Amino acid sequence: MPEKNVTHTSLYAIGDLQGCAPSLDALLARLPAQPDVRLVGDLVNRGPGSLQTLRTIRAMGDRAETVLGNHDIHLLAVASGVRKKGRHDTLDDILAAPDREELLTWLRHRPVALLEDNFLLVHAGVLPQWTAAQVIDLAHEVEEQLQGPNWQGFLADIFGNNPDRWHDGLRGMERLRVVVNALTRLRYCTTDGVMDFKTKDSPGKAPEGFMPWFDVPGRRTGDVTVVCGHWSTLGLVMRPDLMALDTGCVWGGKLTAARLAQDPAERTVIQVDCPQYCDPLA
Repeated sequence: MPEKNVTHTSLYAIGDLQGCAPSLDALLARLPAQPDVRLVGDLVNRGPGSLQTLRTIRAMGDRAETVLGNHDIHLLAVASGVRKKGRHDTLDDILAAPDREELLTWLRHRPVALLEDNFLLVHAGVLPQWTAAQVIDLAHEVEEQLQGPNWQGFLADIFGNNPDRWHDGLRGMERLRVVVNALTRLRYCTTDGVMDFKTKDSPGKAPEGFMPWFDVPGRRTGDVTVVCGHWSTLGLVMRPDLMALDTGCVWGGKLTAARLAQDPAERTVIQVDCPQYCDPLA
């Protein structure tokens, strides 16, 4: 998949929504009129308005694109009957909606990674061995499965923590599972790219031998700006090579948009305060 060139004068990336439709409306109202937006995934779940969130973004047409997050993939698996709902899921409004099939079809045809004008958008992270171009190629392998005729079978087999590292010889479902886990679940890894899936705390509490994926020395995506979400305890991070935008909207934090400008000094951040729909201690 070739890199896209950004020609928009007001292109914004938006952090994790998790079904917080009122916060999305409030944030869009603060952006320039008719903005082009890119979302880092986890559109649904935990918040009270997952259905309206999907409808709002889909209705934006070509002005909005999202990568898939782990909660979005979970929704597709629950809807297809290959995965049980979680105790804290708030997906019933989508599952019972009259436009359910249209929304789910739209969702499973979203990319898992986007590369636009030196911005690499993923939900969670990338492994240190991967270049930006390789991320897009690997994401395309997953997208072909999600968009293909056996997408339910793919979702039935994709969940799990093993293998926990990448090597070029991986094939089949093990290869795809590593790609999905890295792009939608990664927080910590070793310098060799071994992934940890247990720790959700801030970087000061990294497991021994592990570090945030974006701090691995020699990371091969260091030549682009990775734009991601997924890690609410990390909070907002704005570096030349990283824009981390999950600021805990569903937990009562903020919903964040950041302008995708080539000059880091022009990457304006816009935030709205959010109601607390979930208790992190519950």
